[in-house]
Amino acid sequence: MLEVRDLDVFYGDAQALHGMALRVDEGEVVTLVGANGAGKTTTLRAISGLQKVARGDITFEGKSIVGRPGHTRSELGISLVPEGRELWPSLTVLENLELGCYAKSARKHRDESLERVFDLFPRLHERTKQLAGSMSGGEQQMVAIARGLMSRPRLLMFDEPSLGLAPVIVTQVFAIIRRLAREGLTILLVEQNLKKALEVADRGYVVETGSITMAGPARELLSNEGIRAAYLGL
Repeated sequence: MLEVRDLDVFYGDAQALHGMALRVDEGEVVTLVGANGAGKTTTLRAISGLQKVARGDITFEGKSIVGRPGHTRSELGISLVPEGRELWPSLTVLENLELGCYAKSARKHRDESLERVFDLFPRLHERTKQLAGSMSGGEQQMVAIARGLMSRPRLLMFDEPSLGLAPVIVTQVFAIIRRLAREGLTILLVEQNLKKALEVADRGYVVETGSITMAGPARELLSNEGIRAAYLGL
């Protein structure tokens, strides 16, 4: 479904990605793990069209999307749940969700999509008129995930979904990711909690200083002694 080939990305004179390469097949959960500043978020931003690519290619369902504006990538079926949630705090829960289905292709399925996200997150159904900025961190993350689903994506990307959340909420968030995967949604996950990420994923990539240093089945990476020592302190 998605292939990233030899991607270079710069922030000014500083190079953030060095020949980044990965693939995500339809129906897979693939995770990118690594330390802060490794290039994981930059990779998602490049795929989303939020970050300019200096070299390399990104193909979605066999067609290059490099140079396409972000909103057209959303219309193709790529959706990002960003780090820090990035909600509109002065808008209600319902208004934030409706902005997730702004594209014409998703707008006509508004009611059906709302029914789906309220089934996933019953609490949001109870709080449609509440301002997003007045909600707890965990509730805001629910809104962010639900907003991402409102565009009816074929590929849903998560950027640090557990960031700043209490452990019990982290467990709930990953339960939702598992449910979405069981329902057949293709997922690309960036997550610092390596154990949680690899437990939910089919395959994983280890990112260091802007490039892939290791890749393989998630279970193999989780049992790798070098990874466990570097990222789990074991």
